[in-house]
Amino acid sequence: MSLMLLVAACAGSPSAPTQADQQAKRFDPPEPGKGALYVYRSGLMGALRPLDVSLAGGASAQLGYNTFIRVEGPPGPIDIACKIAGNTTDSQIQIQDGQTRFVEVSVRAGLWSPSCDVTEMAPDQAQSSIRSSRRVEPL
Repeated sequence: MSLMLLVAACAGSPSAPTQADQQAKRFDPPEPGKGALYVYRSGLMGALRPLDVSLAGGASAQLGYNTFIRVEGPPGPIDIACKIAGNTTDSQIQIQDGQTRFVEVSVRAGLWSPSCDVTEMAPDQAQSSIRSSRRVEPL
């Protein structure tokens, strides 16, 4: 019974098809007139608990340990919210036409409960983490 609870605690958004996972890991530029955003989670802190991530425009996902999403959309500001244990962290990133940006979400230990960090990352560091992660489907 405790094994079933552990498996349920690790659950998050459903995995993307293998082909979509491999395609995202090529880091192709977005379609003309769009920008691309990768949101990923790595690190062991809070690994058993998924982080709720939502983007302006309606895309959302539950990111478990070593998972990521890639979304494309019109250039402009993108609002990103990360929630865990009732604590929400909001951030905004500006994406230009043809640009790809990378954001890592992570768990930060708090005095009473955990919270999220939302951090823009350099492409080389982010791509290294994403290559060893699993793509999930936005909800």
